[in-house]
Parts: sequence; structure tokens; C-alpha cells
Amino acid sequence: MRSNDYCTQAVTDLGSVDALAWDALVARAGGGPFLRHAFLHALQATGCVGPGSGWTPQFVLLRQGDALAAAAPLYAKDHSYGEYVFDWAWAEAYPRYGLAYYPKGLVAVPFTPVGGARLLAVDSAARSALADALLAHAQARGWSSLHVLFAPSEENDLLAQRGLLLRHGVQFHWHNMAGGYDSFDHFLAALTQPKRKKIRAERRKVREAGVTLERKRGRDIGEADWHLFYQCYCATYAAHWSTPYLNEAFFQRLGQCMPEHLLLVVARRDGRPVAASLGVHDAAGPGGRLYGRYWGALEPIDCLHFECCYYQMIEFAIEQRLAAFEGGAQGAHKLARGLDPVPTRSAHWVAHEGMREAIGRFVARESAGVDHTLEELQEHRAFRDAGAPPA
Repeated sequence: MRSNDYCTQAVTDLGSVDALAWDALVARAGGGPFLRHAFLHALQATGCVGPGSGWTPQFVLLRQGDALAAAAPLYAKDHSYGEYVFDWAWAEAYPRYGLAYYPKGLVAVPFTPVGGARLLAVDSAARSALADALLAHAQARGWSSLHVLFAPSEENDLLAQRGLLLRHGVQFHWHNMAGGYDSFDHFLAALTQPKRKKIRAERRKVREAGVTLERKRGRDIGEADWHLFYQCYCATYAAHWSTPYLNEAFFQRLGQCMPEHLLLVVARRDGRPVAASLGVHDAAGPGGRLYGRYWGALEPIDCLHFECCYYQMIEFAIEQRLAAFEGGAQGAHKLARGLDPVPTRSAHWVAHEGMREAIGRFVARESAGVDHTLEELQEHRAFRDAGAPPA
């Protein structure tokens, strides 16, 4: 398909796309490590997405001549698992009116509730053309809907101009102060006394339980470390009667193809490993971000989750002078531990006119409630100057 001098292509195998060209778009858009070719292709190469997963890659590319001008990580979905913007109620409503909700289209990073560019493009013209191409792709395949998750404001505005509904959400992120905290104690000093006392008590409980922590980075994370981490990761899913989205081959591959982005925290008691958490980060220094992504424990230890998933990550972010640490989806308990509420947005195109009107009314009510909740949460930040915006 050809439009405005762009040739549009849909590919099912990201391995067929030049990695350098893809990553150049990611770098231009500030897409972060999860949009990198290595990360997305690792998901597909290890079978985490693809046949039998309910995630069918249909990456949309725009080319100008031989050059890659724009691209989007598009998937055809047969379910709504692994998205973190929940549309189960919409899916349940469709059959009651004799309609099919699946398949649907999803522009997102699978299993990853992290914000960032979704419409990767060399310029605004290519980005606009890509938005049009995505809608045309969804319409041509007869999908019920198209969803673009955790995109930045400028992309959401572009999509809203094309009639997509904007949905509001909340996450919790830790922010480094202007100039950077000098230490974890420096960060604690910015909190109210009760919150500071609570965090110190939680860290003390972990120490008194005989737990020691080790942080490993990059190629220092060996095959045995990945095996241990995966055991922990699976144990936590099993404790919740659930099945992991990701397999051990994915994590092993990640350690090989993008080690410079990885931080592994290993907890041991009496010399034996008992838990592990994995963070992914982009560039070190001002502007860089750390993303707390995966965690698991082999035995229950009070407050160990907070230590591995929050406090070790915050310490690392301070040491590396990163701008922020994103603690993952949901969890108002993070507010008491120095993470701030921040708004998220997603954009949704609904093909059926009647369902679009009904979902639009729902989204408007939900978004008003989320915005009110966000205002209330801002008033209960852990910091002494609780009413001030994040540093």
C-alpha cells in the first residue's frame, strides 16, 4: 500500500527488519530499552509471542524508498492478558450483542506496562502517516478495535484527532531530586518522619532475618544467575495459581543481546538464594530511567519484596544518578515508599458505532474518576512538602 510517498508494509517476523534501522527510530523517538529490536525480537524468537500465545506480530512499517521512515509494534490479540490496561468488561459486553471482540489490534510492548513512544518515526509527517496506516490496517482486517497503550501525550493527541478515545490511568514512579540525591539517607531525609521510620523498619527486618543483597549488572549476570532468577520468577506465579508469561530462554537471550541494560538483585539467607528481582534501565546519568520489571521469591520473608523491588532499585538509581525509577503497574502501597502518582494514557479505536458510543461514555466517567484519584494521591505523597510536584 502506498500513501503520500510512503510504502506501507506489515511484517510478522521482526527478525526480517534491519535492527540498526529499527533502533535508529527508537533512539530518535526516545523509545527506551523495551522498544529496542533486541527486546522485541527476543520475545518472538523464544516463543513468548507468536503462534499459540495469543500475540501475533503484525509490525507496521513505512518506507521511503529503501529507508525505514516509521514503524509500530503492532500485535493481533486473541485475548487481553499481559496488557495492564484492562478491557475485560468491554470483551464481555460484545457477545451479549452478538459481536466478536477478538481479534483486536494492540500497539504496545508485550507484558510491559512502561510508557514511551509507540509511533516510531523520523519526523511528524511520517508519524501522522503511520497513525493513518495503523487505522487502515485494523479496518482492513475487520478487527473490533485498536488499542495504543502507554504512549506519550503528543502521540495520544495525534490519535485523538483521528477519533480514538483517550483513557486515563495511574502508575507510581520514584523521581530523583534536581541535581540528584547524594545517598539513600539523603532521599529518606526528604520524607515525612513516619514514612522515613517505616522504610528504615522494613529494611531492618530484612537484615535481622539474616538476608544479604547483591546487585549484578550486565555480563556479570551468568547463566546460573538467570536460572536462579527464573526459578524465583516461576515460584511467585505458582503461589498465585498462575502461569508465567515469559520463559527462561527469553531471560537468557536478554542477558546475551542487551546486557548493558540489566540489573539483577539477588537475596540470600545463610548463603542460599531466596529471592531475585530484575530491573531494566536505559542510559545512565541525568535523564536515564530504571524500570522495575520482574520479581520472585523461593520462600516468604517479611518485607523482602520491598527491599528487592523498591529500595535496592532506588539505591541503584541514586548511585547512577538516574532521573527516575518506575515501579511497575498499580500498587498504591508504593506511595508510602517514596514513589509518586503519575498519569498514564492509552488510546482506543472502536469499529462498531454503538459500542464506540457506549465505551466512550464509560471512558469519560472512568477518566474523571482517575483524575480525581490522582489529585487525592498527590496530597498524600510521602514527602515533607507533600503538596509539591515531583522533583
